[in-house]
Amino acid sequence: MADLVRRWLAAWQASRPAAALRSSTFLRFVVAGGVNTLFGYAVYGLGIAAEAPVWLALLAGMVAGTIFNFFTTGGYAFRQLALTRYPLFAACYLLVYGINLLLIALLSQWLQDKMLVQGLLLIPLALLSYLLMARVVFTQG
Repeated sequence: MADLVRRWLAAWQASRPAAALRSSTFLRFVVAGGVNTLFGYAVYGLGIAAEAPVWLALLAGMVAGTIFNFFTTGGYAFRQLALTRYPLFAACYLLVYGINLLLIALLSQWLQDKMLVQGLLLIPLALLSYLLMARVVFTQG
């Protein structure tokens, strides 16, 4: 069984998808972002289920996810895990939080389901987050 697993892992590492993940920061960001999004969305959902105000549920998701996300985004996606980058990382997350909160308030005028509203915002906010991380936090210089 162990030999089968080793052969499967070797085949995966030689495959095109694995090579693409090794060479593409954006693809690694998408993978890390998927994990980060599920984590943050779950914390947000728990807050909403507990009948917390939207701002508190969103803040809980952002705070709980920030440290976890720093390691997945900085370490895995950008491969630049320097703790000196954390304050700028947290500042960018705070900016995304503020924009997220504003957009939830705007969209909630037309849609009552707060989970749906947040779901609609996931992709645009993920793209904004990538731009901030790539151009502000994890620059090569």
